[in-house]
Amino acid sequence: MRRLVWLFAFVAAGLVLGAPGALAQDEDEEAAEAEAQEGPQGLTMQMSNNWMFTFAGNVNAFLTYTNGEPDEDDDVDDPGTVTGGLINANEQTSRIRTGLLPAFAVFDAKGREGNTDLGVHFGFAPQIQTAGVHDNFGNGTQAGAQIDMRQVFATFGGEWGQILFGREIGLYQRQNILTDMTLFGAGSSGGAQGAGGTTLGRIGFGYIYPNFNAQMTYSTPAGRPFQLSLGLFDPSFIGDFEVTKTPRLEGELTYSGEQFLFWLGGLMQNAELALTEGEAESDDVTAVGGSGGIRVNFGGLALVGSGYVGEGIGTTLMFNLAHDDAGNERRSYGYIGQATYTAPGSQWTFGASYGDSRLELTDEEEDADLNGDLVESNRSIVGTIVYQATASLKAVLEYAHSESESHDNTTIKEDQGAFGFMLFF
Repeated sequence: MRRLVWLFAFVAAGLVLGAPGALAQDEDEEAAEAEAQEGPQGLTMQMSNNWMFTFAGNVNAFLTYTNGEPDEDDDVDDPGTVTGGLINANEQTSRIRTGLLPAFAVFDAKGREGNTDLGVHFGFAPQIQTAGVHDNFGNGTQAGAQIDMRQVFATFGGEWGQILFGREIGLYQRQNILTDMTLFGAGSSGGAQGAGGTTLGRIGFGYIYPNFNAQMTYSTPAGRPFQLSLGLFDPSFIGDFEVTKTPRLEGELTYSGEQFLFWLGGLMQNAELALTEGEAESDDVTAVGGSGGIRVNFGGLALVGSGYVGEGIGTTLMFNLAHDDAGNERRSYGYIGQATYTAPGSQWTFGASYGDSRLELTDEEEDADLNGDLVESNRSIVGTIVYQATASLKAVLEYAHSESESHDNTTIKEDQGAFGFMLFF
């Protein structure tokens, strides 16, 4: 306890005095916020017990204007009826809010004892916007700005690899989001006035959010071209199926070189309905999914293609709308194509991307002509201009056009402009 008190005292003193340091990048972490922790600054301290302590993070804010409206060709009484759609019809809203990446305060401690490398990581992810209420004190139904405790994990490893235990980003579709350029922007809004979370970026518009989950994961040694990660994850409810007898399995294989990154991922989880009196066995659903992608660099040009496919995995958020009323798994898939360019020696980056997430009706729904208002496609095109003003400060200008379309062809469109700043330390 005394050591912990002194540790935080040193941190406070370092922040007050502006102590310089270098951000320690751990290849083994592959953290969801690796991009958020880039840059040469940070606070690093060497402790007397040969452990090293690091504090780093970012703060960002975006001014957004969102204009959503039904397609002019749609003749419907309720233009907003796209179940699972990500756009609100007839909205004209301006906000100052966090982008896709929340702010981050990241604390790391690393040490080596014998032949074992040890580490502890805490990642606090605050957001600046509230729920559309002026006098918002974070109590009752008027929730204050969120502080998302995204990362709480420890690691131990050596030449044989590494074990991670705690809460960290999921493996399935992890690289899909980490290679998305809207991680440094806003993308689609995912809600107007009153929405408390981050913007969506391309969540639901090309990949499903992997989120941060309790896990025990083994990874092969870092620093090699091939790396394999396999994990047991705290299982989730799949719609109405809330009996989870076994952990969820997730895995990821990456192959990297100086100018490219290739990855494959997978997921499998089973869930059952609770038994009622007199039943000997229960209905169940099994979610299975695959994902993959490639990023290739040609000088200042970076090209990314990624995608996913599965049954029972849902859309936008994992296991959302994953099955029909009879418990049959719905099929879903999505993809992204992206290009960014930074001229050699330039502070400007230009980027464009297109992505689509699609959810299919089950055969039973199609035969019975059911759930025509269910979303069939959430798609968007995004353009971005990033100015690297200093080593730590980015200015971002972005435009996104997004559409949600149901199986009965109801379509809602949205245009959003965003301008903001991101400061990494």
